[in-house]
Amino acid sequence: MGMLAWVCMGLALWHFTIWLPDRYWGGIVGAFLGALAGAIVCGFIIAGFHIPGRHATHLVTALEAIPGALIGMALVYLEGVRRERAGGGGAATAA
Repeated sequence: MGMLAWVCMGLALWHFTIWLPDRYWGGIVGAFLGALAGAIVCGFIIAGFHIPGRHATHLVTALEAIPGALIGMALVYLEGVRRERAGGGGAATAA
């Protein structure tokens, strides 16, 4: 159940990426994967390298995923910006 809480929190935070420029590496799918991976990894680390079961899952379990989801999306965003700069502006400026 803890994994479900982490994934749901990562998914919820991913929805806010519509307010940012689409510079994610892999686009919106890259942001989705970054949010989920970050939420799961961070939640797993904070929980002491085990997944909380049904009776050990609380509201705090879902909140543990917030830093990881934000870090995961930030890393994917920064990689997208880096690749855009290295590629000379990306596909948006190519005509």
